[in-house]
Amino acid sequence: MTTVRPGAESFSHDGSSVGVLLSHGFTGSPISMRPWAEHLAAAGHTVRLPRLPGHGTTWQEMNRTTWQDWYAELERAFEELAARCDHIVVGGLSMGGSLTTRIAELHQDRVDGLVLVNPAYKVEDVRLKALPVLKALVPALPGIGNDIKKPGQDEGCYDKIPLKALHSQVNGWREVIAGLPTLRVPVLLMRSREDHVVPASSSALFLSQVGSTDVTEIVLENSYHVATLDNDAPQILAEADRFIERVTQG
Repeated sequence: MTTVRPGAESFSHDGSSVGVLLSHGFTGSPISMRPWAEHLAAAGHTVRLPRLPGHGTTWQEMNRTTWQDWYAELERAFEELAARCDHIVVGGLSMGGSLTTRIAELHQDRVDGLVLVNPAYKVEDVRLKALPVLKALVPALPGIGNDIKKPGQDEGCYDKIPLKALHSQVNGWREVIAGLPTLRVPVLLMRSREDHVVPASSSALFLSQVGSTDVTEIVLENSYHVATLDNDAPQILAEADRFIERVTQG
């Protein structure tokens, strides 16, 4: 059995009838979202932050997992919340944003709101066109993690990009994008002005396709991709708190 890195374990807290499901990103770990999860728990909410399969261990193990595995783990945590909470908000960072977008698309009757931080629905890398062939030739490429402006931060990510897993993510984006016009839940989207992992065109794609008329976009001025551990983290927490309070009233 592969050992989970210290701090990369799933986080769970049972509190009020307001539940929040959070998801970390591709090759990352719950470390990137733990301060947010602990903040929500301290506020009294019920919180689930699962460790996605293949994450927080080794990149080789991740290369044996797929988008379907990651989504299934989030779905399981969502059902836990749905069984005990009257209101649910889902939110994610990077790939966690696209995964929780899919949760919101498929469970609109039970999701009160969607919070996105630098969500990934696309990347602009010419190598992606070669992925179907490339993944059979090499197992991984150099990593993309820890894109953080604030010194001394570590999201507990891999130093490699497992290519079979990446190809699965790219394929998973298609179903998320196809479902965007049907998505009607309120959305809070926060994106960094300077992000070296996910391009601004990713959020632009979401905003151009989403069916919801209740969408707030906030540009973060002092963070890179992993904004939840960066200089703008206090702003993210405060904006999310206000959003959660607004959409779960009544």
